[in-house]
Amino acid sequence: MSSNTPYKAPAVPSREGWSNYFQTSARTAADPRLKDFYQAGTLPPDTPLAQADFIAMDFETTGLDPLNDAIVSIGLVPFTLSRIRCNQATHYLVKPRRDLVSESIAIHGITHSDIEEAPDLNLILEDLLGQISGKLVVVHYRQIERHFLHQALLKRLNEGLLFPVIDTMTLEHGICRKQQNLMEKLLRSPLPSLRLPDIRERYGLPRYHLHHAMTDALATAELLQAQIAHAFDPQQKVKEFWE
Repeated sequence: MSSNTPYKAPAVPSREGWSNYFQTSARTAADPRLKDFYQAGTLPPDTPLAQADFIAMDFETTGLDPLNDAIVSIGLVPFTLSRIRCNQATHYLVKPRRDLVSESIAIHGITHSDIEEAPDLNLILEDLLGQISGKLVVVHYRQIERHFLHQALLKRLNEGLLFPVIDTMTLEHGICRKQQNLMEKLLRSPLPSLRLPDIRERYGLPRYHLHHAMTDALATAELLQAQIAHAFDPQQKVKEFWE
């Protein structure tokens, strides 16, 4: 049954506060899997981008509301600025705790028969956290991955999960704003599209089939590499980018 309660996004630490948040959460987390994740720590905030281990994450879901919708697939692709480790990529199908709806099936193509034998998120959680532990998560539009995972764990464990992410959509918004001239800013001219395939096209990246969690994670990893190469210094610190 759907809830009428509006979704309230969790408060996240400041860019400077993630290390302390992990230390505190390692002491207070009740679930041993979450405790282990927090004890592994996050990247030191002064780590240069060029030395960081990233992992791109993408979810397909039953809808867009973290309170009433659920995760149905997860794609993970580890990478650095110089290499994408496709041989270490992981794709999970997850059985949601609500029925699939025709609208979401039409988008991601995952059907009832696909998830009939799929595990609940709780059963893959240890492996999932092991995959992202110690890496900097990269997403395209953080409100999906971070909010859905946090809410899903609140429902299962009575405690959520938060971690820093680099959001390629947010990065591109900033890049486009800097590229606008003064008149465009004064006239509040609309920015170019921030959809993942449209941004990739502007960087000359190939067009992939959308709405498969693994492919979209790969597309996000490639996009971050292109954004850093074109608009930033690889020696900049991760704390300047994560949220």
